[in-house]
Order: sequence, then structure tokens, then C-alpha cells
Amino acid sequence: MAERKQPGRLATKVAKAAREAREQGNVLVPMCPSRGVLEHVTSRWGVLVLVCLLEDTHRFSELRRKVGGVSEKMLAQTLHALEQDGFVLREAYAVIPPRVDYSLTPLGREVAERVESLVDWIEDNLARVLEARGEHAADKEAS
Repeated sequence: MAERKQPGRLATKVAKAAREAREQGNVLVPMCPSRGVLEHVTSRWGVLVLVCLLEDTHRFSELRRKVGGVSEKMLAQTLHALEQDGFVLREAYAVIPPRVDYSLTPLGREVAERVESLVDWIEDNLARVLEARGEHAADKEAS
């Protein structure tokens, strides 16, 4: 039977850092699962779905109408990801025609309120952002 070599100090430190990142969450660590959660919450469709669900429970078709421009496929993927993360509750009813409602879990409400603050800031400051874009484009053209 072959002996196993003990990991060196560097390997032990790397393993410890990875373990701590998984346990505590650190989006700056490449393999931290928090990056996946961040992607789901801050994706274009994730933000819009969370904000819509803050208002009320919605059916799939209602969400699709409210979130202008989202395809069925992207909406389904977004809802599935948010459900896996524990932010969205999917309730299916055995009726004809079939009915499925989507709502926020308590955890989902927490994250949605934070995302809504960002959305509000963007809407309140859109004129300033567009002005900065225009200035940047003008500077690029001049140089």
C-alpha cells in the first residue's frame, strides 16, 4: 500500500481559504459560491423579476408581460435559479387549466428590497448617467 504524501503548507492554506470562502461568502474569491448567487440576483432578468415580485405574487404569464423583452426561456431559467437560491417560491396548483404562482420567500424579500434600492437610484439618476455617457462619447471622438 502506498503512503499518502501530506499536503504542504501552501496547499493547506489554499484549502483553508477555499473552505472559509464557502462557509462565509467572499465574492472576491474565484471559487466562492456567492458569485453564482450574485449572478442570479444581479442579472438583468433577475433584478427585474425580484422587483416585480416585491409588488405581489404573479403567474408566469403576468411576469412575462411585466418584464418587457424577456423570452419565455430566459424567464423560466431566471425563476428556476432564484428558486434554487431560496429567493422565489413556486406554487403549482392541480387545477384545469394548470396554475403556477411565483412569490418571494422571506429571504427573497430581503434581497429584492436591496436590489430595489439600486433600481431606484438608477432611475433617479438616469439623466446624470446619460449625460456622463454623452461626455465620454464626445471625449472619445475628440481624441
